[in-house]
Amino acid sequence: MEQVLAAISDPVLAGFLAASVRLSVPILLVALGGMFSEKSGVLNIGLEGMMLIGCFVGFIVAYATGNLWLGVASAMIVGALAGLGLAWYAVTVGANQVVVGIAFNLLMLGVSAFFFRLAFGSGTAPPRITPFQPIDFGALGQVPIIGPLLFEHDPLTYLTVGLVVVAWLVMHRSTLGLSIKAVGEHPVAAETLGLNVIGIRYGAVMVSGALAGLGGAFLSTSATGLFLDNMTAGRGYIALAILILGRRHPFGIVAAALLFGAAEALQLRAQLLPIGVPLQFLIMLPYVLTIVVLAGFAQRSGAPAALGVPFRRHGE
Repeated sequence: MEQVLAAISDPVLAGFLAASVRLSVPILLVALGGMFSEKSGVLNIGLEGMMLIGCFVGFIVAYATGNLWLGVASAMIVGALAGLGLAWYAVTVGANQVVVGIAFNLLMLGVSAFFFRLAFGSGTAPPRITPFQPIDFGALGQVPIIGPLLFEHDPLTYLTVGLVVVAWLVMHRSTLGLSIKAVGEHPVAAETLGLNVIGIRYGAVMVSGALAGLGGAFLSTSATGLFLDNMTAGRGYIALAILILGRRHPFGIVAAALLFGAAEALQLRAQLLPIGVPLQFLIMLPYVLTIVVLAGFAQRSGAPAALGVPFRRHGE
């Protein structure tokens, strides 16, 4: 019994679990956004770019105004506008959605790096802001395991929990969710029933961009308090793998995001241990997991029937 109590109260275990939750939040937000887009039939490969521009804008606005919430709101707005731009190519123009998404990611990588250097110059120490701080729940935060796991996080983490519930209600308990899924499965039949296929897809991609921007803002305004070139480091692509593993369901996405968060937390802690494994191999762990997920689950992902297929009205 004493050994069990010692294991439960082990600060290393508690820290690992708390870090797993914290590291899963940004990719969870981006994956939630990707769910709305893909359920409507638009393959949003541009999540990485939307996340990166949200990370940049959130930091810049928070740094300039001293208001973290204003930075977060700005990141969501610019993410939604980025989604609008991508939707124009994917929905209106009918361009190849994979090509458009990759080009968009490369564009946002260059734009964020250019304007960051334009604002702060190069060769200097990166500017910093004071990030969101954990909410003080008093004695609840001192409970072994449960305290660090549930009651030692910042406001954006709890906002993310609320957004997961909202996403589930929208997609599985509302007429809007049924409309989004109908557009993604059979857009021609959906239009016959009076649904605005193009409008719904535009809205879904903009919501996708807003949530990806929020995920990026989490990195700069909550996790670190700074911005660096290519700060997202492929998390947008990991979010695509999380979508597949979670079968595009909000709660499935949560479980998959926690798995990836645990993998990242494990590699960060393993770097401090004298285990003799090269650092590069430890850093690879989350990305190797992404490849395994894509290889093992891509064929059983249950993707919408019209995912990635441009919609054209009858006679166009």
